[in-house]
Amino acid sequence: MTAVKILQAPPTSAVWSLRGSLLTLAILTLISFTYLSLKSLHFPHQSDSYHESTASPELLIAPPLQAPEGRTDDFSEVYHSPEVFRLNYAEMKKKFKVYIYPDGDPNTYYQTPRKLTGKYASEGYFFQNIRESRFRTDDPDQAHLFFIPISCHKMRGKGTSYENMTIIVQNYVESLASKYPYWNRTLGADHFFVTCHDVGVRATEGVPLLVKNSIRVVCSPSYDVGFIPHKDVALPQVLQPFALPAGGNDVENRTTLGFWAGHRNSKIRVILARVWENDTELDIKNNRINRATGHLVYQKKFYRTKFCICPGGSQVNSARVADSIHYACVPVILSDYYDLPFNDILDWRKFSVILKEHDVYRLKQILKDITQEQFVALHTNLVKVQKHFQWNTPPRHYDAFHMVLYELWLRQHVIKY
Repeated sequence: MTAVKILQAPPTSAVWSLRGSLLTLAILTLISFTYLSLKSLHFPHQSDSYHESTASPELLIAPPLQAPEGRTDDFSEVYHSPEVFRLNYAEMKKKFKVYIYPDGDPNTYYQTPRKLTGKYASEGYFFQNIRESRFRTDDPDQAHLFFIPISCHKMRGKGTSYENMTIIVQNYVESLASKYPYWNRTLGADHFFVTCHDVGVRATEGVPLLVKNSIRVVCSPSYDVGFIPHKDVALPQVLQPFALPAGGNDVENRTTLGFWAGHRNSKIRVILARVWENDTELDIKNNRINRATGHLVYQKKFYRTKFCICPGGSQVNSARVADSIHYACVPVILSDYYDLPFNDILDWRKFSVILKEHDVYRLKQILKDITQEQFVALHTNLVKVQKHFQWNTPPRHYDAFHMVLYELWLRQHVIKY
C-alpha cells in the first residue's frame, strides 16, 4: 500500500508575515512612484539673465519663479497662482507662434517702431522684439495669432490727424482681409493690434470688428472708453531708458510719506494738487518740476519717498506707475476704471495701494494708517515685480515683452473655421 503524504497548511503567523511583507513592498513602490512623478513636474534651474537671441533648445523651458542665487525670497506671494503661471508660461515658450503680416512700407507707418525711447517706448520695443524673437513664424498655418503691424506712434510722428489715422487703419485692415484668408476665418478674433499712443485706441474705431473681436494691446486700458477687459490687453507704459538705476531694499532712506508732481490735465490731478500741495508730509507739486532746479531732481524724489501717487492724466494710465515700480516707491493707484497691466497674473494689492478717486480727500490718513511692517512688505514685493515692467532688447525671461506675450497666449484659444 502506497503511503500518501498529507501536506499541512503553514502556520497562521507565517501567512500574516508574508502578507505584511507584500503590503510593505506595495507601499514602498507607491511612494517611490509618487516621488518620481512629482519630481518630473519640476523644471531645472535656469539663469534669470536668459537672452532671447542666445537660447538653446533646453532653454525653452521656463526658469523657476524664485529669487536670484543666494537669496531666499518667496516670489510666489506676488502672483495669484504662481504654479499655474509657471507651467503656462513654459508651454507658451515652447509652442506660441505669431504671424506678422508683411504688407506695408516700413518707411511709413508699418512693420518697424518709430523709436525705443520716450513715453511710448513700449510700442516700439514690442514691434522690434516680436520681429526678432523665436515666437515669430513665417508660416501662417502654424500661427496661433496674427499681428497687424501698423504703428499709431509713427503716424503721430509724421503729423497724421486722428481722422486720417482712423482711415489709414481701416484701409490697411480691409486690404489684409481681402488679400489673405486669415481675417475672415474668425472675423479678426485671432488678430491683435498694439499701440501705446492714447489716440491709438480711437484709431481702431473705423473697423468695428477690430474693436469687437480683435485683441487690442493698449497703454490706455479704461473700462469706460471702449476697452474690453478679458479680451484686450493692458500694455504697461514705460518711460525708457530710466534716468537712474532701479531702487529697492532701501526703506531706511524713504523719509517722505508721499510724492507727486505733474501736469494738472485731469480732474483728479486738479483736486490732488488743490487739496494737498501745501501739506507738510505729502510732497505734492502743482506742476512738473523745472529742470532748472537741479539735475534729476524729479527722479531722485522717488528714492526718498515711501508712496508715489499715480493719478490718471488725460487717460487712466500714466508712465508714473512704471517709474514708481522701477525706483521702488510703492505706487498709489488713484485712477478709476483702470485695468492694471498683468492684473490677472500679479496681485497688485501685494505691492501697491489701490484707491478710488474719491479717496483723494483722505489720502494722507490712508497712507499714515499703513504700518511700517506693512510698508516694508509692499516695498519688498515691489522689488520682486520690477523685472516684469522692464523692456529689454534682446528680451529676458519674464520681462515686459514676455508678460505681454503671455497675456496674448492666454487669449489665443479661439475657434478657427
